[in-house]
Amino acid sequence: MSKNLSTKKIAFLATDGFEQVELTSPWEALKDQGAEVILISLESGKIDGYHHKDKGDSFDVDVSVHDASVSDYDALVLPGGVHNPDALRLDNKAIKFVQEFAHQNKPIAAICHGPWVLVEAGLVDHKTLTSWPSVKTDIKNAGGQWVDEKVVLDNGLITSRKPDDLEAFNNALIDTLKSQKNQKDAA
Repeated sequence: MSKNLSTKKIAFLATDGFEQVELTSPWEALKDQGAEVILISLESGKIDGYHHKDKGDSFDVDVSVHDASVSDYDALVLPGGVHNPDALRLDNKAIKFVQEFAHQNKPIAAICHGPWVLVEAGLVDHKTLTSWPSVKTDIKNAGGQWVDEKVVLDNGLITSRKPDDLEAFNNALIDTLKSQKNQKDAA
């Protein structure tokens, strides 16, 4: 397969309780395209994935969010799971990290419950998003429009509903990054 994203470095922000496939599927899709992928969390060490309610694998954290710099990355991925985004949205440094991606006009991709972090970061007002259905009211209350679609792109935000939508989510993220590369090449 062509390594079209070999110049891209993608941050994955997660902590214990993330839905494992929502991290591993985009991670592998991006790596297959040649991108460098980095796991960022609230602390160094390991974090635990889950398969819905069942504990999954442990993953090595590459860098703490407290030591990470947004300028080092081309995009951000926020996996879902219930506990993961709920814990992330309580961490001020994690929220500032997410906000800085938006301020630097870098793509942010969030799936399932991941948009909770976007709500907390104040990034959904006047935007159209999708998510796991239980996050719908939070998005609406934050000024966003919620739709029931596999994947939604709106001004740098890429959102999806659930693991069944991962193929569409991954493709949208890859296409966005390829478009970003082409814009740089044209400049």
